Amino acid sequence: MSNKQGGASAYGPNPWLQTSWDWRAAGNFICGGAGTGLLMARALFGGPTQASLWRPDWIVFIGLALVGLGLLCVWLEIGRPLRAINVFFNPQTSWMSREAFVGLLLFPAGLAAMLGVPGWNWVTAALALVFLYCQSRMLPAARGIPAWRSGLFSPLFLLTAGCEGLGIFMLLGLFFTRVSGAALFSLLALLLLRLMVWRRYRSGVDASLVARARSALDQAGRTLLLGGSLLPGVLLIAAWLLGGHAASILLALAGACAAATGASLKFTLVTRASYNQGFALFKMPVRGVRTP
Repeated sequence: MSNKQGGASAYGPNPWLQTSWDWRAAGNFICGGAGTGLLMARALFGGPTQASLWRPDWIVFIGLALVGLGLLCVWLEIGRPLRAINVFFNPQTSWMSREAFVGLLLFPAGLAAMLGVPGWNWVTAALALVFLYCQSRMLPAARGIPAWRSGLFSPLFLLTAGCEGLGIFMLLGLFFTRVSGAALFSLLALLLLRLMVWRRYRSGVDASLVARARSALDQAGRTLLLGGSLLPGVLLIAAWLLGGHAASILLALAGACAAATGASLKFTLVTRASYNQGFALFKMPVRGVRTP
């Protein structure tokens, strides 16, 4: 059976766009990365909390909600959702199974942090980091996708999640907390470091990409440079120089740019740049001829 995608046969020596990981998988990586990044930003830059049963820490709640939304996307992607329990059966080899087990710990820890139990913000942040690391290893495990198997893919994924989470933290600063100078300069450093890793990643995978994957990554790179690095960088510096209420608005805008471009980059990597390398046929079989 020949299934055409992008002008090439879906099965054969020519690369094809994978379809196993679609927008729902991208939603898991986007929401999971943003949520865990937000939980870590809350622990690092949120300061002491006065949360209680009647006044929960809404930043922690939003972080957990984002992670939960990502896991819901994965559940929707499963062909037979009632068999989702199978995800727990292979932790020795599957990063998805490991993510699921960490998730079982993350949510009760996050609940304790949300209610203001002392020390649990840091436990939640540590579990969020482990959860995020598991996510960062899933796509590189698919060795047949050249855009995913780079050694720099996981660092790029982790930095993008950090930018997303800290960006959302700054956006929420308009409503829940004051954003410190340490958070401002941390996001500025993360944006710069992400751009540097992106450029090395992009040049490293270029030779193994087909034209359409290369075009998708080039478009994502332009968005990352302009909307995800230069624009939020200028806004952050302006916020630092101006101070006052204007700074809060500029920080929120910078955070929104950082989070939105991170989500866009992940969506491109999962759904648009994920061309399989095709089959490598080093020797063509010929009827009647014995292959040595």
